[in-house]
Amino acid sequence: MTDQRKRTALLGAAFLAFLLLSSFENTVFFTLLAKEIFQNWLLAVGMLFIHNVLVISLILLGMSFYVNLVISGFFKKEKYSHIVLEHPRTFALVFTLIIVFLSILRGGTLISGGVNIEALPLILLISTPIGIVEGYGIYFTIKKTLSRTLQTKDLAYIYGIFLIAAIMEVAFTNTLITIISQT
Repeated sequence: MTDQRKRTALLGAAFLAFLLLSSFENTVFFTLLAKEIFQNWLLAVGMLFIHNVLVISLILLGMSFYVNLVISGFFKKEKYSHIVLEHPRTFALVFTLIIVFLSILRGGTLISGGVNIEALPLILLISTPIGIVEGYGIYFTIKKTLSRTLQTKDLAYIYGIFLIAAIMEVAFTNTLITIISQT
């Protein structure tokens, strides 16, 4: 087995292991993250930042695994295996939109206890600035990974984006909880 294939296999195993761990983390995170946790801003920002770092790191690991699969020739017989690598901006944009939309829906269910169709426009309106910041971070991460230009300074920049997003999310979530509780 060549070094490239070993690296790809190790990335795949790490991705699978961290995907299972993230499933557990996600369950614990959303179980513990009740409305009361937002009373302590520092704890809430810390929890959201760590959660966001884990999520973006998992996305980064998954995209790196995919890039190594394509480069290593695992998809030699596939006609369109390089399309994602040839058009990283388009794929990053589509993937980002899907993740941000699902994140907003998940956040809405966390705050209001379920998908409340009446509150959805308000949730979307208040979540838009957070979605823009997090979406940019996700887009930047995927684009840099797929174009194989990701460097350490880019990671610091990405994690800084998600720190700002965590601060914004706590502020906006507290605002949304206040508005919903008054109605």
